[in-house]
Amino acid sequence: MVNVEGKVVILTGASSGIGEAAAKMLAGHGAKVVLAARREERLRELQSAIEGQGGTAVYQVTDVASQQAMEELARLTLDRFGQIDVLVNNAGIMPLSFLHEKKVEEWDRMIDINIKGVLYGIGAVLPHMRERKQGHIINVSSVTGHIVRKTWAVYSGTKFAVRAITEALRQEEAENNIRTTIICPGGVATELVHTITNEEIKKDIEASLQQAPPPEAIAQSILYAISQPEYAAVNEIIVRPTRQEL
Repeated sequence: MVNVEGKVVILTGASSGIGEAAAKMLAGHGAKVVLAARREERLRELQSAIEGQGGTAVYQVTDVASQQAMEELARLTLDRFGQIDVLVNNAGIMPLSFLHEKKVEEWDRMIDINIKGVLYGIGAVLPHMRERKQGHIINVSSVTGHIVRKTWAVYSGTKFAVRAITEALRQEEAENNIRTTIICPGGVATELVHTITNEEIKKDIEASLQQAPPPEAIAQSILYAISQPEYAAVNEIIVRPTRQEL
């Protein structure tokens, strides 16, 4: 793949699922990856796995819902590698529920992680990218950022917001040569379903994911977007399971 080797890539939500798969794939193509998530043991294991394959990886325990933590993550990256080429805002949670259940803490956490986390990541890397007139910000949204169904109200709301934020960012920073990409997965076999506390909804989602592709399918899309020549920006990718109707 062109345009990947040597790039410094920050990945949030790197301890499992899409983030873990993307980190391994990008490092395998020569990228220097900075791993961010809350589970240190998972991050340490991932770093070791990448380094064992000859790749370059560092990690920092990070809560994306903290602006300070995201600023510290950007500083770590600059201190270690001197530049930030790509940010992959991948961290997210999906505690689906009916609105009448009033799971307010879950609503707040989704907004904090899925929306504020994306904004804090953008804010942390943008000054450096604007100064260099170069960079790439990839935000993971969802198919549910295009369509809405019952129990998806808040989660879809956060993913619609990610698409809106990314499109505005594209328009604002195109003149600064900063590329933006929205990745919108359909069903993917990850741990995301485990954040659902309504057991009936969780059971239904688990059943729908029986034929879902592995996270490597989405990692391929991230790799593809990054690998394009600097003059080309892949602005949005939707990846559904072949047999998914919604």
